[in-house]
Amino acid sequence: MKVPLLDLAPQLEALRQEIIEAVTEVIDSTRYILGPVVSDFEEKVAAYCESRFAVGVSSGTDALVMTLMALDIGPGDRVVTTPYTFFATMGAILRVGAEPLFVDIDLESFNLDPESLAAILEKECRGQHRVRAVLPVHLFGQCADMAPVLALARQYDLDVVEDAAQAIGACCPVEENGGKVTWAKAGSMGRVGCFSFFPSKNLGGIGDGGLVTTSDEELLDVLRSCRNHGAKPKYYHQRVGGNFRLDPIQAAVLAIKLRHLDQWHQQRRRNAALYREMMREAGLAGDPVILPGEFFAQRVGSETVHHHIYNQFTIRVPQRDKLRAWLQEHDIGCEIYYPLCLHQQKCVRRYNDLIFPRAEQAAREALSLPIYPGLSREQIGYVVETIARFYSRH
Repeated sequence: MKVPLLDLAPQLEALRQEIIEAVTEVIDSTRYILGPVVSDFEEKVAAYCESRFAVGVSSGTDALVMTLMALDIGPGDRVVTTPYTFFATMGAILRVGAEPLFVDIDLESFNLDPESLAAILEKECRGQHRVRAVLPVHLFGQCADMAPVLALARQYDLDVVEDAAQAIGACCPVEENGGKVTWAKAGSMGRVGCFSFFPSKNLGGIGDGGLVTTSDEELLDVLRSCRNHGAKPKYYHQRVGGNFRLDPIQAAVLAIKLRHLDQWHQQRRRNAALYREMMREAGLAGDPVILPGEFFAQRVGSETVHHHIYNQFTIRVPQRDKLRAWLQEHDIGCEIYYPLCLHQQKCVRRYNDLIFPRAEQAAREALSLPIYPGLSREQIGYVVETIARFYSRH
């Protein structure tokens, strides 16, 4: 049996005619730069993310770069973030001339650890170091523990920039008052949220695309200006920005897919539940397979609603590299996100001597399995059975 890591064909087939018509309409309109298609999508996705405003941009990476530019973060400034994530998080900080200040992760969630954040801020904010922002990453589709992150940001007067590239639609609790919990969506909790529409994301385009959310109207004007070379009005440049515009063809496709996003999230959660059930039945759960943690759940009637959107289903296992090779030999797609932490990359040798034990352990042990909508029960069973056979032989 063949089980790809990701198969976009069924999703495309169901929406193919609608997408072709929408793309054709954009082509026929001759409005190829921004315009009403982009504005309409921005309104819809802002509402979905429970934010007042959204600014469509050219990629998730550019969303981060543009946001840091708009916040006037640059040389001499420091931004606190995680060492265990995709390179763009650190790359954006470095590209504006600032310095990343890493804190270790919580090994169960793979996200920035609030206790480590508190310790580094207490140390760094006493001196003359210019810590300007905290950049938590909602990795693999689950929000970082934002309540303490937001509290610490308020305490030290720092901006919070959410890297929500993998987490559109994910939720987490931000406040509890009298037993009533207030929930918030990824991208609505910090001053800015940054999203990616790379094709492999839960909401993926047919090429690169990204988005920035904010409820700060004053900052909105700066973000829109930065998206278009810092111009406002045209040809009058109050700041240096870039060409960070979202293509209207991408916006047209994404607007169609947005209507189906919650349904796709539910299918991913169903697949995650099947993995958990089958891993337990096979005697794999806990040892040798550490399943991804689910930290935020809400009781709705008689059901528990989990707010992980499972952009990836990432387990931790011993002999990870050998297991990966075994799965690939048996036609099962899998991927290592991420084999090397950010502070260990060759392009930042000045950070190579830093040590973050939990992040480095995740880099050694993490393996992502297929989780996409359309994955069958039989395919999930084959993945679990193949993992069980590997550990019965090793």
